[in-house]
Amino acid sequence: MTQDENIAAEAAAETHGPTHSGFVALIGPTNAGKSTLVNRLVGAKVSIVSHKVQTTRAIVRGIAIHDNAQIVFMDTPGIFKPRRRLDRAMVTSAWGGAKDADLIMLLIDSERGLRGDAEAILEGLKEVQQPKILVLNKIDRVNREDLLALAAAANEKIAFDRTFMISAENGSGCDDVMDYLASTLPEGPWYYPEDQISDLPMRQLAAEITREKLFLRLHQELPYSSHVETEKWDERKDGSVRIEQVIYVERDSQKKIALGKGGETIKAISTASRKELSEILEQPVHLFLFVKVRENWGDDPERFREMGLEFPK
Repeated sequence: MTQDENIAAEAAAETHGPTHSGFVALIGPTNAGKSTLVNRLVGAKVSIVSHKVQTTRAIVRGIAIHDNAQIVFMDTPGIFKPRRRLDRAMVTSAWGGAKDADLIMLLIDSERGLRGDAEAILEGLKEVQQPKILVLNKIDRVNREDLLALAAAANEKIAFDRTFMISAENGSGCDDVMDYLASTLPEGPWYYPEDQISDLPMRQLAAEITREKLFLRLHQELPYSSHVETEKWDERKDGSVRIEQVIYVERDSQKKIALGKGGETIKAISTASRKELSEILEQPVHLFLFVKVRENWGDDPERFREMGLEFPK
């Protein structure tokens, strides 16, 4: 760094104060609204959202700048009682993300309260040393007395540093969360360039976008055991990009559902995904989707690597 650059950096520090940075892990039961909240706090879509449980399968990092702080949100898979190998990998990934973070944000659906998985998560958090805050989501659907009782019940089990009440859907209370995180995270340099909002490779994000459209279109019909991979990505001379993706299902009957009568379902999924990808990439997208049957893909270590998960033994 030259002398002039040093002088400029020092002047900037005096004007704006020291920078802060850190990793914040969002954990909670399935469908508590973690991905919706990450997208809200980052100000852009970095994590897919659907009504299907366990939509998030691996940790997605969304990067936000607030005041002088760079906050790296780790959207973890929902924590639940695992039944299959994929379930175990997801839950292990979630707890691993929590233990690697500077601060843990437990997100609870205010309507569901502490029933079921939330109770087990609170027990698990007792073994985690990092600072913890409680965030009650969907407060617009619950009366104030019930919210206060829920906050008190959770804080009886764990001494949270702070409790926030928010709506990830409409943004209520989210500024307070950002103010707190920006002032609480440790002082230090930023981890990522200022204009970066995620560390997810574009090929993987494209696959996630298509998987979201698949789930939104076939929420009831298609089982949870489907997976999307981007196989080819070709930047063309005319400024467009050609993307080929494969949707893996486990049975021929699922393939027929994904294709739809006369291919109308797969066309609708392709159209929705292509539109969103074109907006994200800011260039024309030619998207080609293929559906393949791969029995027991959930026991294939290669599929786990593609998802960013460790294969459980």
